[in-house]
Amino acid sequence: MQRTYDVNVENFQPLITPDEFKDAYPLSTESAKTILEGREEIKRILSGKDNRRLIITGPCSVHDETAALEYAEKLCKLREEVKDTFDIIMRVYFEKPRTSIGWKGLINDPYMDDSRDLMEGLRRARKLLLAITAMGMPTATEMLDPIIPQYIAGLVCWTAIGARTTESQTHREMSSGLSMPVGFKNCTDGALSTAINSMIAAAAPQSFLGINEHGLVSIVNTKGNPYAHIVLRGGKRPNYDSVSIREAVETLKQKKLTQAIIVDCSHANSHKKYQRQPIVWEDVLNQILMDTDTGHAIKGLMLESNLCQGSQSMECAPEDLTYGVSVTDECISWETTEELIMGAHEKIKQHQAM
Repeated sequence: MQRTYDVNVENFQPLITPDEFKDAYPLSTESAKTILEGREEIKRILSGKDNRRLIITGPCSVHDETAALEYAEKLCKLREEVKDTFDIIMRVYFEKPRTSIGWKGLINDPYMDDSRDLMEGLRRARKLLLAITAMGMPTATEMLDPIIPQYIAGLVCWTAIGARTTESQTHREMSSGLSMPVGFKNCTDGALSTAINSMIAAAAPQSFLGINEHGLVSIVNTKGNPYAHIVLRGGKRPNYDSVSIREAVETLKQKKLTQAIIVDCSHANSHKKYQRQPIVWEDVLNQILMDTDTGHAIKGLMLESNLCQGSQSMECAPEDLTYGVSVTDECISWETTEELIMGAHEKIKQHQAM
């Protein structure tokens, strides 16, 4: 009889169970402390119990763990310097959604040669998260594949659901069971309604198919995630301006949702040009300093930042890539990142002293 299933599947490669994987790369006491405290601080800021703002900054995507660790060490020192005004979280993004095809990130293709060694990618991702959190640096990432959280989510303090997946029922259900706050980005056209609907769905109990810690396909029953919020990343036009922020606040009020907004200074808000990220940053900072209800609703900012500015093509061999430069979206340099954050810290301190 002719086969009717898995016709286009080349093969199946069994994967180590999440439990076995966590045993192989265990959580240290230092990492556990960073993660638990980091999540709690983010929750307090989103709920308005802590008047500081979040800064989620780091490479668009991690492709070089050595460079990522160097960035993390620098960011850890800066985090301590501005802790009175900001809670800094490092972007450690391993999965990249593609419009058509392209490099899908460290987990999917760690050798950057289309060999797609996902097991090695998971190992490298978990080891990097363990190293960064052991420094005392909380981490942020985007969850794309619904199976991967069982392997790394315990090391993440904040999660994004991207503009291309915010509308996905699978990601809304997954988010309802995640252990950390989740930010839903507005769609690529700029509409807020999809992200708002995602927040509502993620906050509700859900039931869906997934895997458990033993790797068994299971029915997952969730409690709902009370810390879902919106991330404005721009669309057909930027949406970081005061009019757009006001629109978002009013929409959240109408839906009786927490008025907590994070503004992404990159992506469509900067037209993916690293030179424009500081322009967005300064505009949003000025809104915060105005002490209006819209300013209070802005709970954080996101930057795409790396050791060096700009981006580079992946047409050359991985070993020939320029150190510290993004292979995906353009990033601002470490020097610019430090200047923006320290400058904002001083402005807020001066404003508080008035």
